Amino acid sequence: MTPVTEPGDDGQPARPDGAARPSARPEGPARPSARPEEPAHASEGAENLAHASALSKESAHPSAVLERPAGSSVRGAPHAPGYRSHRTLPLRVEAMRQLKRRRTLVIAAILAVLPFVLIAAFAIGGDPSGRNNRVTLMDTATASGANFTATVLFVSAGFLLVVPVALFCGDSVASEASWSSLRYLLAAPVPRTRLLLSKLTVALLFSAAAMVLLPLVALGVGTAAYGWGPLQLPTGGALAAGDALPRLALAVAYIFVSQLVTAALAFWLSTVTDAPLGAVGGAVGLTIVGNVLDQVTALEQWRDFLPAHWQFAWADALQPQLDGTGMIQGASVSVAYALVLFALAFRGFGKKDIVS
Repeated sequence: MTPVTEPGDDGQPARPDGAARPSARPEGPARPSARPEEPAHASEGAENLAHASALSKESAHPSAVLERPAGSSVRGAPHAPGYRSHRTLPLRVEAMRQLKRRRTLVIAAILAVLPFVLIAAFAIGGDPSGRNNRVTLMDTATASGANFTATVLFVSAGFLLVVPVALFCGDSVASEASWSSLRYLLAAPVPRTRLLLSKLTVALLFSAAAMVLLPLVALGVGTAAYGWGPLQLPTGGALAAGDALPRLALAVAYIFVSQLVTAALAFWLSTVTDAPLGAVGGAVGLTIVGNVLDQVTALEQWRDFLPAHWQFAWADALQPQLDGTGMIQGASVSVAYALVLFALAFRGFGKKDIVS
């Protein structure tokens, strides 16, 4: 009787005597492992990578950010060890960047050349004379270097000095956006408030330097051409040369304060547009509109709320008796508008989606 055999695990019938069945594959040398053992430091690196990936996923979840303990820090986060927001984008670095730009050199050249152009005009046309028997600063331009400086301020305060202020402030943020470098500055990471403060501070410093450069060159060139002497007043009388310099410095300071509204308007436009020319042109255009409205006498007392209405209040500093009432009112109007526009710039930029 033939014994019943049951198939083995490999599907072949088992031997009746229970002997071991030979292997289907001949035994040979042991094959080396297809994947060598990883060293200890490689496995640790893999664990760190997995841990970093988990942290990044955790930080990506909105609720996880709120639930993370205050003492914990993630690499690259604003609270990382050694990170100091006040050390990002130093003023010195931003100032050097703006100083090397071509438009800065062009503005400085124009302001430095203007006094020479006026001296050449007076030399060609002769001494200025009054119109309709009225004496103005222009009529006393060649009396002394101080008079020439006051004349230069008179012809440039209405429009020429508006241009560098609008250019430096309106080009500050919008230029970074037009170069597609704004998002990289913020990813450095530079906080948005820090970025705006650095940009605004440097822009105001360059604007002030432009307003100081013009009268300094005018005083030097005018003194060389017309001599050093007292400041002859159009209304009669004169200010000694020693007293005229502080008065001229006060006039320059007031012109700078009166231009703060233009600076703030240009800076606000610079944060809402990616076109530098649009921000600069918008600020200059609205300043011109304000000058036009100031000429509309039908507005009567409403003109007192226009910054352009007080743009020549600095002439009160060149009177025998100093009267600062007009300058105080003009400075108050300009600063009030400037604070509102600066606040709008910081608030709007803090919520803006930066895509350029």
